[in-house]
Amino acid sequence: VQLQASGGGLVQAGGSLRLSCAAFVASGRTFNSYVMGWFRQAPGKEREFVAAIGQNGYTTYYTDSVKGRFTISRDNARSRVYLQMTSLKPEDTAVYYCAADRGGLVSSNPLEYDYWGQGTLVTVSS
Repeated sequence: VQLQASGGGLVQAGGSLRLSCAAFVASGRTFNSYVMGWFRQAPGKEREFVAAIGQNGYTTYYTDSVKGRFTISRDNARSRVYLQMTSLKPEDTAVYYCAADRGGLVSSNPLEYDYWGQGTLVTVSS
């Protein structure tokens, strides 16, 4: 699977952004067989889990700091996963990565994810 994230940019605190991740899946598998996740890495910090979504889109999981502000969704027909971010805070500033997991369980552990996109930078100004 090849993943391409987009949608990052500069936004003021309190603003919104929608990240998109396009998946290019090799023959023999389908996009809806992958759990999808979003992670982020701020300067000088380790990569951290943000949100994940199950194969059918019904199961979602968020880190506590983004609950109620971020929404993960997917469009299996278009092989895309999204992260709608609202009420953004300066501490949300990071490079955001989408990732795909061949396993069946929604996980926050980056080691469970098999494929990673290149990242898109989100900068939230105060």
